[in-house]
Amino acid sequence: MKTLVYSVIAICSVGLIACDAEQEASQAPTPTVTELHESADSTVLAPKEMLKEAYQQFKEGNDAKSIELANEVLAIGRETNNDTLIGGALSSLCRNAQRTLDTTRLAELSIELADLAETSGRKVWLMKRAHMNAELWRLVGNMDRAEAFYDESMTISFELNEIGMYTIDHFNKSFVATAKGDFEMARALITKYYDLRALHNPETEDAYGLISLAYILEQEQNYKGAQEVAAVTRRLFQEQNIFPEPPDEQPLLAVEAKCKSELDGKLIEEINAESNTQSVNALVEKYLTN
Repeated sequence: MKTLVYSVIAICSVGLIACDAEQEASQAPTPTVTELHESADSTVLAPKEMLKEAYQQFKEGNDAKSIELANEVLAIGRETNNDTLIGGALSSLCRNAQRTLDTTRLAELSIELADLAETSGRKVWLMKRAHMNAELWRLVGNMDRAEAFYDESMTISFELNEIGMYTIDHFNKSFVATAKGDFEMARALITKYYDLRALHNPETEDAYGLISLAYILEQEQNYKGAQEVAAVTRRLFQEQNIFPEPPDEQPLLAVEAKCKSELDGKLIEEINAESNTQSVNALVEKYLTN
């Protein structure tokens, strides 16, 4: 605005001497309350983007960078007394503990999340704590402990109307049911997962839930079906640039290895070729609803 004003003045009055830079700076308008608030908001948005990047780095297997970003956000959260940033960073670090099955580190982070829930008065951090513990104990192979934590997480997420976590834990808990040989429960859980997805995200097909379906079929010794579902899952992951998290990719890798050992190589090639035209909804209808 000043540049425009000065330009107009210069045109109208050729002999006018411009103010020097120091005087111009001293006359700069004082920021409004709104401008100051927007500036403060920008410092909060940046750490949130850092957490998103930490999650992406984790999914791609770059734990060192993921941990570095999470720790930076944790420091900012503590300095600004922002429980959202603190809880997000602690949850991010919990994911990193999954990769190395570091139950000691998880226990330390769990205490911090529980303390944060108490000081902030927000049960969401107890939900995150339960979910992260369930994920790690499932990876470790302690299915009873994992199931208990999933139940705790689902109870809190339902109470808080955290539909995203409530939905995904149906998917997660289905792995536990399958590992324990309760295929009826596993099918009920993954069916409920897809029902919730259809209710809240009707416009998108979800390939992620197919991992559970492939695992169920493999454990039921339906290796052709398991290979079909696994092949579609991998194709869609590649098309959608999806990187499955460690607790979820582990059973998918096991399914692929088992199918390779049980099925003829030529048959696998035929199944993979046919899977190129299969959709998520078609597989759900074929193997879950029939």
